[in-house]
Amino acid sequence: MTYFRATDPFPLESADHTKLHEFYARLGRGTLATTQCAGCGVTAWPPRGFCPECLSDRFEWVDLPEHGTIHAFTVQEAGLPAGFDGPRVFAIVKVGGHRVFAIVTGADPAQVCVGQRVSLAPLRVADDPKGTPRWLPAFRVV
Repeated sequence: MTYFRATDPFPLESADHTKLHEFYARLGRGTLATTQCAGCGVTAWPPRGFCPECLSDRFEWVDLPEHGTIHAFTVQEAGLPAGFDGPRVFAIVKVGGHRVFAIVTGADPAQVCVGQRVSLAPLRVADDPKGTPRWLPAFRVV
């Protein structure tokens, strides 16, 4: 049976669609990055086009550490979007003072636990309509 998506569950990552495209470009190169306000220096997660503290729209990109720890997680076995096989581990990972929602790959869900060390392993998802690769934040158990 073939299923069709009514909407694309993946973000439009190109410069044509978002000024935060650098996040996805860096993720594709294996680096997790976020924005830091050029005015007051606040680092935000997720990356933002304006500062949540001073409302400036001037920002620069800063890389986050490639290692983190699992703060919380859940295992989803059913109801996953088309193209995702279950079971799938979704986690909140502590990285450089931020908590990042991400997928945990390459792990037996029964062996995942809070406090476990993980390293960045971006997940390539369906290419955009122009054939450009798209990425989601993901981590692999160390």
